[in-house]
Amino acid sequence: MAAALLDLFIIWVGLLVLVFVYSTVAGGGWAGRGWLGAILILLVFVLFWGYFTLFEALNGGRTPGKQALGIRVVMDTGRPVTPSAAVIRNLVRLLDCYFPALPFAPALVAMFFHPSNKRLGDMAAGTIVVRDRPTDWVLGAKAAGTAFLAADPIETGPPDLSEDEFRLLDRFLGRLNELAPDVHRRITADLARRFEARIPRRSGDAQAYLVAVFAEEQRKRRSRFATRPQAGAAGRAGRTTVTAERFLAKKRDAWETFRAVAVRMEQSGVGALSAGEIPAFAAQYREVAADLARARTYQVDARVIEYLERVVSAGHNALYRARGKERTPLVHYLLRDFPAAVVQSWQYVLLAFLLFAVPAVVGYVMIREHPALAEEIMSPVMVSRAEQAAARQAAGRGYFEAGSESRPQIAAAIMTNNIQVSFGVFVGGLTGGLLTAWLLFANGMMLGLAVGLFKNYDALGYLIAFIAGHGVLELMAIFISAGAGFRLAKALIAPGDRTRKDALVVEGKIAVRMIGAVVTLLAIAGAIEGLLSASDAPAAWKYGVSAATAVFLGLYLASGWAYLTERGTGSSARW
Repeated sequence: MAAALLDLFIIWVGLLVLVFVYSTVAGGGWAGRGWLGAILILLVFVLFWGYFTLFEALNGGRTPGKQALGIRVVMDTGRPVTPSAAVIRNLVRLLDCYFPALPFAPALVAMFFHPSNKRLGDMAAGTIVVRDRPTDWVLGAKAAGTAFLAADPIETGPPDLSEDEFRLLDRFLGRLNELAPDVHRRITADLARRFEARIPRRSGDAQAYLVAVFAEEQRKRRSRFATRPQAGAAGRAGRTTVTAERFLAKKRDAWETFRAVAVRMEQSGVGALSAGEIPAFAAQYREVAADLARARTYQVDARVIEYLERVVSAGHNALYRARGKERTPLVHYLLRDFPAAVVQSWQYVLLAFLLFAVPAVVGYVMIREHPALAEEIMSPVMVSRAEQAAARQAAGRGYFEAGSESRPQIAAAIMTNNIQVSFGVFVGGLTGGLLTAWLLFANGMMLGLAVGLFKNYDALGYLIAFIAGHGVLELMAIFISAGAGFRLAKALIAPGDRTRKDALVVEGKIAVRMIGAVVTLLAIAGAIEGLLSASDAPAAWKYGVSAATAVFLGLYLASGWAYLTERGTGSSARW
């Protein structure tokens, strides 16, 4: 939550900077302020939606807020977060954080009650937020005035303290500065009385006595006398183990050295090491991983085991994280991957079309058969536009027209609004598809009612001329985004032979490619709607652009089909 608040503050500052720049430049009377306003709208959209996604996808799962707090997003497998997972977990913020009735409630409830403190976005993407700072954990204080890792420890006899006593003393001395004075005095006196019967006390200062006992005990535990019989092994030769403290003493420096190199590699990549150093680092990684297993066998303190787990994780990430891999060109995603996912999911897209088209037909028939319903169920603005259609058409005016200066801003606003609506339709799949189905029904009914209303006033051509240019791509984008949502719904309702978690991850990878196609189509449709549909261009131009977009859509999907055929997957296979 602290990381999220810091990131939101950064976004807020970014918005202020954008608004300041716009007001400064546009206030000077710049002739191109309409285009500047369009750029501002697009930048705000990218900042709002792209901030978390881009940082997590390109910065190892870390936004600036996460980086400052020492956490990062990784896949459930422990591997770095993938771009598709970053997209899904952040699109689901619509449900997690911007839920209309109770903002942030779904995220907070999920985080508090999920065993791994996941929000819905993490569940859908198969990701988890983890700590990212093994350096925050220490292995305990070294003995004062002694070399903690002496090469040849002095033979001082077997240890005097039991395992529990030694750990108790270690933890107490490590927390001296955290205890209240009265608690400090009481525990110090209790421990001194407990040990002085076996270990002579040569100092009147109880704390100095305990420090000396601890230092001497550490020396003894590093000696060759430090082995102890296992429980139940009395009288049987060879049943002894090396104490945890002796093991820790021998390995500590090696772990710290390995950790430092692993962190450097994680930050700078494998290129931080020379070619000759990489095999040595891999060998050290195997040794540290083996030390983790030994530490569990020797029953080392839980804090040390946790430290080692993080050191091993840092080494794993440094060795196996995909760095220096050639990135797939953006054009490949736009023209191949994205349409291929749509073709692969044609059944879901068809279902979305039917859930939209049937209510549209019902709405059209209703308003045609009962024109009076328009006054009861439709907005007064829409009814007024239909009533004025004949007069506006006679005057040579279109359904909606804007000046050339404001069209770029209108195009950008329409584009970003439609994309956000499609995000909502997609995320609705996590409600079992109910929200997605409702949005399709409501929008289909609304379009059918509008078409029937204008038909009643003999102005259907007037309305169609406006929506023709952008309508083909915009409607298709709605069906695709809903189809992507239904993929998520299927993973929840009928995961098949997979767990729901695995099904969400698999289906989500395809769904996020479909959303890529949606964004591509809506970017084109928004530009057409703002720049052409809202202009006073002749209707013939608008119908011509509509036909061109239909041809483009066919070629776009054909490219996806060809890509699927090349891969030999077929339209029904899973990636």
